[in-house]
Amino acid sequence: MIVRAWIVALGLALLGLAAADGRAAEPARPAGSQGACYCRTAEALQCTADLTERDCRRRCDEALCDDWFWKERLPCWNWGYGG
Repeated sequence: MIVRAWIVALGLALLGLAAADGRAAEPARPAGSQGACYCRTAEALQCTADLTERDCRRRCDEALCDDWFWKERLPCWNWGYGG
């Protein structure tokens, strides 16, 4: 019985360490920082500027993007084509 309790306690401690490592690896960001939101749908990449990461995630979920990413504090990049 004591061995089983010890194993459970060790398992919980390891889970706690894994959770703490995940939080420490994330960079601290201001809650309202804005950036460029890129959404890839049907192999077309579109960008919307001046969105927070949360707004970008919501926009991409609603648009059913195949893939998306957000660049903090950067404008949309037009790859040198046009304005």
